[in-house]
Amino acid sequence: MKISLFVLAFFVFVLPFSANAQTFGAQEFTLKNGMQVVVIPNHRAPVVTHMIWMKVGGADNAPGKSGMAHYFEHLMFKGTKTMAPGDFSKTIKMLGGDDNAFTGQDYTAYFESIAVENLPKVMAMEADRLQNLNPPEGHYKSEKSVVLEERRQRTDNDIKAVFAEQLNSMLFINHPYNTPVVGWMDEIEKYEWPDVKTYYDTWYAPNNAILVVSGDITAEKLKPLAEKYYGSIPIKKLPPRQRPIIPPMPANAHLVLEDQKINQPMFERIYIAPTEAKDRKDSLALQVLADIFDAGPASRFYKHLVVEKKTAVEVSFDYNANMLDYGIIAISAIPAGQYTAQDVERAIDDEIKDVLQNGVSEQEVKDSIQRLQDQGVFARDSVAGPAMIFGQALSTGSTIRDVEYWTEDIAKTTAKDVQAAALKYLNPSKPWIRPPVSGYLLPAKAQAAGMAADVQQPEIKKE
Repeated sequence: MKISLFVLAFFVFVLPFSANAQTFGAQEFTLKNGMQVVVIPNHRAPVVTHMIWMKVGGADNAPGKSGMAHYFEHLMFKGTKTMAPGDFSKTIKMLGGDDNAFTGQDYTAYFESIAVENLPKVMAMEADRLQNLNPPEGHYKSEKSVVLEERRQRTDNDIKAVFAEQLNSMLFINHPYNTPVVGWMDEIEKYEWPDVKTYYDTWYAPNNAILVVSGDITAEKLKPLAEKYYGSIPIKKLPPRQRPIIPPMPANAHLVLEDQKINQPMFERIYIAPTEAKDRKDSLALQVLADIFDAGPASRFYKHLVVEKKTAVEVSFDYNANMLDYGIIAISAIPAGQYTAQDVERAIDDEIKDVLQNGVSEQEVKDSIQRLQDQGVFARDSVAGPAMIFGQALSTGSTIRDVEYWTEDIAKTTAKDVQAAALKYLNPSKPWIRPPVSGYLLPAKAQAAGMAADVQQPEIKKE
């Protein structure tokens, strides 16, 4: 089960942003058993989003048990000692609410959106499955088939997803981010209940959880409920989250995949980047740079490559900073007309080189900061959105302060900061940790009429 982590509802009015003010007004306390609790008041409607974020994800799976975090997420809906399989979600729907869950590399999250009057019932059911999960044998075995089918549908039957998975595996050498969250097929097939029970007993503890409640609630009202339903859950001794580091690797890596399902060639490149929690200044500068490169029709990539040069029909620059160990920068493009994947790669390199040599303008930075601040302000109007934002940030090492003052902190970013970050993380002649991994996803040769031949042996230049 996966959903977008930033489902934000936008209203027609904008709340004014003022410096030195918290964006969300979050309140925080910690239960005696170590459960962190965050409350984000929003009294526009009598509803709440209740989320439990477990600080364990795909990258914490034991060797040979890839996908266990995701598989276990499915099993959390398969019954407890007092609740039959499927009754959790049925009850939420009977109460007029909605529920789901998702797994990332660094966390697993469970959420319910419900009328505030039904919050105690939700918390009682959530506390029950955190302690008393007990899926019948037939259900945990059949759910393995469900996960295998999810793997087939979302990855194995989608050549673009297969390609992205391989790029990722090449980038994160010696690190668990190189393994897909859903897991590898042959390892999923071998899961047994003792493996699942060991995982549950090891990681699902109140001192490894973050409770985030957003909506028509206050810390004063939530605290007695949290103490009643979650406060008695026993604390556990948690194993250390020991992650290996990626060693320096000087070689450039290019991946070429031809497939008859592909009608248009595609270029992709991924870089290792800093996380926001580990290098906030550089991360904020990269967030501004990502916006300058790719923020609609006026952005550099679209304006220069799609509109003016007509080299590409689609181009993107994404930066994910909310991870525990390493962030990731992903660039992708679809060439236009007679252009090849290698042509559009060179065009993108020219855009990056321009920033490395000449930087960006103060006006570009000012406009980008304004757009990003506007997004932060709009996010306050959602009930579910802030719960998602805080949960992901806190699960990956950021703090309440980091989230609350993000709009203020990013305003301090300068054009020099942006150029310095580009030179540190995008410089082909001096890569950070290791060079990026580039890839060409191409039509089969019979379809491409020789197009693939142009990129099978990409020319590697050292600058």
